[in-house]
Amino acid sequence: MSAVLSAVASDDWTAFAKLVHPYVHWTEDGITTRGRTRVMALLSGHDGVKPASSYELRDGQVYRWIS
Repeated sequence: MSAVLSAVASDDWTAFAKLVHPYVHWTEDGITTRGRTRVMALLSGHDGVKPASSYELRDGQVYRWIS
């Protein structure tokens, strides 16, 4: 899901919102954040995003991201 990583790296939150399901479950280092707006707030403070070790799509959008 390089498009997700690129969107975060370039702070393109409009593109990120199109790629990620509204009820996304985003897990990094064993901590899960739920909901697209919460995940966007979390990632906007990060220097980078770890690539997914696994992910699940729903309706063509990322529903679960585990890294």
